[in-house]
Amino acid sequence: MSKQPTLHSFASTEDLKASLSTYIVSAQNTALAKHNVFRVAVSGGSLPAMLSDLLKNPEIKWDKWEIFFADERIVPLDHEDSNYGLLKNVLLDKIEGTKPVVHTINPDLEPSECAEDYQDILIKSFAAGDSVKFPVFDLILLGMGPDGHTCSLFPGHELLREEYAWVASIEDSPKPPPKRITLTLPVVNHASKIAFVGTGASKNEVLKQVFGSGAEVLPVGLVNMGAGDRVTWFCDVAATEGVPGFPQRKGSKA
Repeated sequence: MSKQPTLHSFASTEDLKASLSTYIVSAQNTALAKHNVFRVAVSGGSLPAMLSDLLKNPEIKWDKWEIFFADERIVPLDHEDSNYGLLKNVLLDKIEGTKPVVHTINPDLEPSECAEDYQDILIKSFAAGDSVKFPVFDLILLGMGPDGHTCSLFPGHELLREEYAWVASIEDSPKPPPKRITLTLPVVNHASKIAFVGTGASKNEVLKQVFGSGAEVLPVGLVNMGAGDRVTWFCDVAATEGVPGFPQRKGSKA
């Protein structure tokens, strides 16, 4: 039986941010020891704001980072819906000294072309002359919607059945804007480490399902089951109240 994900619950947002920062530093150092680069994929939503403690952590080596996007809305990069724009405003613009390498989409392309173009970027970074089935990110940082979606992988959507592509396009996102690209489920599940950040009572019912019964119908549940002990959850008390097996579950910080 595969080992289970770790679920942390924090009494305050400040404690969550500090613990997440420590976790990211550990993932960074493991990656740098392996291949002298830290390849991380980031989603949007409320997640970027949770990364602010990285700015005051002296162990972060920004010059070794390559940042990709776990999903992106096909809008201009300075649009309010752009995940890149959000990360730029809350994190990237505040980094002093050498900035990380950041791989953005080409928003001028149609969705299918945009996905293909972004996949080519991944191939150049991860394959580099070698044939690999899927890229292996050192870390993927993800949020979770109240409906159980993550990246731009939505419950019941046909993209959940994709088995070969690294990046896929979606033109009918249930949540606006409708046109997006996203890492596919196999790519997410191949990552060395995956961190979910979920806070607030709106995430409570989803977490109960993810750690209870019916997880297989939710994208977040498919990641939780597929990646096992490579998944770590950073949540607050409101999100974890009544979650099966918690707070006895390893990692409680509340």
